[in-house]
Amino acid sequence: MRPSGCCGLPTASHALLMLLPLLVPLLGVPRGVGGEAGAPAELRVRVRLPNGQVTEESLQADSDNDSISLELRKPDGTLVSFIADFKKYVKIFRALILGELEKGQSQFQALCFVTRLHHNEIIPSEAMAKLRQKNPRAVRQAEEVRGLEHLHLDIAVNFSQGGLLSPHLHNVCAEAVDTIYTRQQDVEFWLEQGVDSSIFKTLHKDTEQALLPRCRQVGDQGMPCVCHYGLSLVWYPCMLKYCHSRDRLAPYKCGIRSCQKSYSFNFYMPQRQLCPWDEDP
Repeated sequence: MRPSGCCGLPTASHALLMLLPLLVPLLGVPRGVGGEAGAPAELRVRVRLPNGQVTEESLQADSDNDSISLELRKPDGTLVSFIADFKKYVKIFRALILGELEKGQSQFQALCFVTRLHHNEIIPSEAMAKLRQKNPRAVRQAEEVRGLEHLHLDIAVNFSQGGLLSPHLHNVCAEAVDTIYTRQQDVEFWLEQGVDSSIFKTLHKDTEQALLPRCRQVGDQGMPCVCHYGLSLVWYPCMLKYCHSRDRLAPYKCGIRSCQKSYSFNFYMPQRQLCPWDEDP
């Protein structure tokens, strides 16, 4: 089902080439969605990034497990993955950020953000599995740019028990064992759905975290601070289109509407050195 066509990927940096043996599972089939037996439907599209560059985006739909995944690589080498778990009302964002070795940083650092999946945020997995491209070489741009969403994350997710929240979390967030974040309002919803409260741990009281400075304002690398990270879903099918015909009494599905959505995450970091990307612009 994978259409052919030029990927249009930016040239990899030397650091990325060193990491390829570690990242191979992430560049092809997105981890944590479906399995070999399920054979999820995959679609690869060429998309234009906000800076004008073109990259390839992989979308997979697993109608058996009722989930969708999206993965793309940013120009700086960061791998961004997104999972929508419709069964558990869970969205998982994972960023695998390459470090600057010459500055003494780790080869890469992983972050996972887990939030509630609302109705009608993205098309159903069954509809996604049926998508095809007439022109695989076309460069796609979203028809609708949705507003920036700011999220204050004050809860840590226990990785060892994360499978109780979503079965995809163990695979997707395997590199981010100690950096899986969510927020209180989403936790309250999941608790109402029967999720065990032992999965979650409050990172910092709101009043205390509000007094902490942004990491980019902190000089002491060992001091706690509020870290910021932003990411975008550049192109994804957000709605189904319905058409009308004189030959049919009811509207019928006739396509999709594509969207772009950006997120701004703020979360507690125990040490400034663990948030090296948050610097003054």
